[in-house]
Amino acid sequence: SSGINAEWPLRPGDNCTVKIDRRIITVDGPRGQLKKSFKHLQCELVLRKKSIDIKVHFPNRKAVACVRTICSHIKNMFTGVQQGYKYKMKSVYAHFPININIINDNTHVEVHNFLGEKFVRRVNLLPGVTCKPTGNKDEIMVEGNDVENVSRSAALIQQSTTVKNKDIRKFLDGVYVSEKTFIQELEES
Repeated sequence: SSGINAEWPLRPGDNCTVKIDRRIITVDGPRGQLKKSFKHLQCELVLRKKSIDIKVHFPNRKAVACVRTICSHIKNMFTGVQQGYKYKMKSVYAHFPININIINDNTHVEVHNFLGEKFVRRVNLLPGVTCKPTGNKDEIMVEGNDVENVSRSAALIQQSTTVKNKDIRKFLDGVYVSEKTFIQELEES
């Protein structure tokens, strides 16, 4: 055959609206709006009543692989605008307690006293991502609708506390992602 087709089903109970404009998909939901461009992929995106159709004409192996990836991205967008993503992070230390300050309207994170250093590590979270304390000791949570921005922000916090010039098997201090969940769980009907 000269093409490959896939479709992503839209359930009417999703209370999300979808717009497709020249391979830019916009999903509106109860938690807000997410937009993603697929212009770098040679594919055709068509919005039907109950599905999004993904078509690739005369595909090579790379183009076939992209189809499933697009489905996953769309799924993550739907989950984001309905439930939102929450990454919990724990600070781990052997001796010097790590202090984490959340400033600037929950959009910036400061890490103090890492390995007893006086240097303050500052991390700017990506757009649409906020950080809050969970209420537990040495634990924070990174929240947002876009899974890529949430996970990248968590990674930036984790990478800000890398141990230099020491044996990292022994020096395990740092702020690590401990749990990945959603902000709101969907009610099963």
